[in-house]
Amino acid sequence: MNRIEKFFGVRNEAKIRFLDGEFEVVSPGDFVRCAVTDQQIPIADLRYWSVDAQEAYASADVSVKRHLELRQKR
Repeated sequence: MNRIEKFFGVRNEAKIRFLDGEFEVVSPGDFVRCAVTDQQIPIADLRYWSVDAQEAYASADVSVKRHLELRQKR
């Protein structure tokens, strides 16, 4: 992070590859976006994702809702 980012609070979105029980940071950043709510999720708070859909979710409720939506589409 450089001085300008600290001063203005600029945050970058990370690129993540979601794996079973863990994730790999492909491109560093401070957060990822929830695939359903578009909410910013700090990397340290990332707990819910789909390996198949390669999506992050803001909460367990959002994760279940999205799982059911994807299952109906199949």
